[in-house]
Amino acid sequence: MSRGRAVPVGGRILTRPFMVMATVFALGMAVLAWRFLVGLGAPTAMNDGYPWGIWIAFDVVVGTAIACGGYAMAILVYVLNRGEYHPMVRSAIVTSALGYSLAGLAVVIDLGRFWNVWKVPVYFWSWNGTSILLEVALCIMLYTLVGWLELGPTVVAKFCDPDSERCRRIVARIQRPVEKAMPWLLALGILLPTMHQSSLGSLMLLAGPKLHPLWSTPLLPLLFLVSCIAMGFGGVVIEANLSAEAFGRPRHTRLLQGLARPTAWVLLAFAAVRLADLAFRGRLGLIFGSGELSALFLAEMVLFVGTGLALLTPRLTRDAGSLFRLAMLVILAGGLYRFSTFLIAFDPGPQWSYFPSVPELLVTLGLLAAEFMAYVVLVKTFPILQATPSAPVSSHS
Repeated sequence: MSRGRAVPVGGRILTRPFMVMATVFALGMAVLAWRFLVGLGAPTAMNDGYPWGIWIAFDVVVGTAIACGGYAMAILVYVLNRGEYHPMVRSAIVTSALGYSLAGLAVVIDLGRFWNVWKVPVYFWSWNGTSILLEVALCIMLYTLVGWLELGPTVVAKFCDPDSERCRRIVARIQRPVEKAMPWLLALGILLPTMHQSSLGSLMLLAGPKLHPLWSTPLLPLLFLVSCIAMGFGGVVIEANLSAEAFGRPRHTRLLQGLARPTAWVLLAFAAVRLADLAFRGRLGLIFGSGELSALFLAEMVLFVGTGLALLTPRLTRDAGSLFRLAMLVILAGGLYRFSTFLIAFDPGPQWSYFPSVPELLVTLGLLAAEFMAYVVLVKTFPILQATPSAPVSSHS
């Protein structure tokens, strides 16, 4: 068995951890059924001042950034020509496809008239060409489709008997158009996240004075794009380490160490741009004069700068455990910034308040459980992860 060849992990799917996740998922889906039956009012804490809550701020805004591992790896491999990272691309694409699929579901859950969502891509003659939300919706839909299409050859490889001539002919007919379209799919896989991640930042420009000045800036599109690249690399490191631990796969520690430096520079660039922007607009004084939000801002900056400097320190990135912990800090830094922009630093007025309800939290946990379960099913069934000749396959994953 070649170390460079992707194979299904195999093993039992209905393990104890999987059943725990299934229980959490079932509970979340029960609450979700209630939401669809009675509307958004009873199950959620959202209101006219806070028209979106944790389902958008966490499941979509933070979740899609973590799921940008495929986007980050595509830039690294196909734009920067770092071919040694190619073995990690397939698993990163799986994570992206799953993350964006569930983000799309979260959007549907959050819509008041969810039954009309099919009209978004179909009623093109009614599109509002100046709508940021339309651009975000279309890009998320297309990127989800692109992600699953890029995994098409993986699915085909699973069901092909290499000893069957008839099977090989069928696979050749399927793979030929997919391979021809692959350069276009890869290009779309880079273009679409660039568009919609920056547009998520543009969306909060519409908040105007409702967004605190420490977060409100014309550079929001750039900051959201830069933060998603860092979070995408962090997601790749976390996924690689968890897969190695759970399924006995290669750890790719040397390759993951190579991601530390570019991730560090992205984090430090983010912090430098944000501070330079505040200085240029004369808002540096707000850093220490905004009460609790000052503490939040400083926490974000400490996470970005501190994690970036740690990633540039070789002794702190010398093993898989250290890289995993630093990757978690990368996700925490970007996630806190995005969550703050969409919820914590957003203030529609003293008459409005929001804190996620228990049903909202249960739905979010259910979606996370669904993503973990789907990942386990995919890697155990299809050739996603690299083979290893020595490590046994865990039956408890």
